[in-house]
Amino acid sequence: MPSVPHDAFWAWSIIVAATAGVLIRPFRLPEAVWAVAGATALLLLGLLPWQDALAGIEKGLDVYLFLIGMMLIAELARLEGLFDYLAALAVEYAAGSPQRLFLLIYLVGTLVTVLLSNDATAIVLTPAVYAATRAAGAQPLPYLFVCAFIANAASFVLPISNPANLVVFGAHMPPLIEWLRLFALPSAASILMTYVVLRLALHRALKEETIAPRVPHPKLGRGGKLTAVGIAAIGVVLVAASALDKPLGLPTFICGVVTSTLVLLLSRQSPLPVLQGVSWSVLPLVGGLFVMVEALVKTGAIGSLSALLHQAIAQSVTKAAWSVGIATAVADNIANNLPVGLVAGSVAASDHLPAPVVSAILIGVDLGPNLSVTGSLATILWLVALRREKIEVGAWPFLKLGLLVTPPALIAALAAAIW
Repeated sequence: MPSVPHDAFWAWSIIVAATAGVLIRPFRLPEAVWAVAGATALLLLGLLPWQDALAGIEKGLDVYLFLIGMMLIAELARLEGLFDYLAALAVEYAAGSPQRLFLLIYLVGTLVTVLLSNDATAIVLTPAVYAATRAAGAQPLPYLFVCAFIANAASFVLPISNPANLVVFGAHMPPLIEWLRLFALPSAASILMTYVVLRLALHRALKEETIAPRVPHPKLGRGGKLTAVGIAAIGVVLVAASALDKPLGLPTFICGVVTSTLVLLLSRQSPLPVLQGVSWSVLPLVGGLFVMVEALVKTGAIGSLSALLHQAIAQSVTKAAWSVGIATAVADNIANNLPVGLVAGSVAASDHLPAPVVSAILIGVDLGPNLSVTGSLATILWLVALRREKIEVGAWPFLKLGLLVTPPALIAALAAAIW
């Protein structure tokens, strides 16, 4: 067995330690601190030239712009009460039925994820659902689980539904028509199967519920209505950009900035609350991860993984697609789907791969994180939102539910993509 070069060993060790820091958050330091620390250590120890580090950061430009635009519009929607309005509307239409409320929140979560990304579902829909269910006298947790699971299950309906989609495909993002051809059926399978299994798993909790038929309905002001129009316009612009095979980062950034500026000017509000509410630390977190993946490229790890994948494809495309989809899904829960998506994207970009294999990689990256609380950035943000409401969901209770929900949805989505 060939020995690992000295520099490669230390580079991999630093990357593993930094990734563990991102997931575990020792000393309660933000995730970004550990990602930036890992990237800095690689530079200071001479394990990665600064030119390569800058190249890695530059590769993430489209992702940074996408995240800024989406976070601005999502925070604006939160401040204007749009999500509180939608959650209260769901309670009203549920008419006292916990099962109907569960379905309505699932549908709202699907819509938010598809049009605003899974992170928006985790950050802004979760508190709104908590407030609405508490006002209705319900136990919030079954409905809050909806926010966590749909955030990933619906995150590959469109390219804009998950920042990981931009990470995996990068400059090779398929045109919208091709994307829909590849992922419309797998997305439908993922959303439907996740709903069915989650609903069955939480059947007893919902059966024991009694909820009020009406709750105080927040009034949607002019700012909230303008924000809703802006979100619809953003959806049209981004779908058009995707259809024209254009990068999504810059249009998202422009739409987010323009919509926020117009709403704030017309409402005569200060931009400071919106700017302060945005999770800016996500940007250095993603930048640090890009640098660490660049180090993996330089040490040959990406090339080795690519060679293994091509060997599997040479034997059977179908078996290779199933294997890489399941392996990626499992890896998400060990190292989080952002770094896994970066590695998978580097492998996918290294050479032309069959469409079923690329589809399986993306499905594994997007849907696999539903297994555990550490699987995706969206789930981590969901936990943060719950902690603000003094709700703690441990790793084991989530894993027990994830083990029931994720495998059937993953198998259904992969089967739809591969066959």
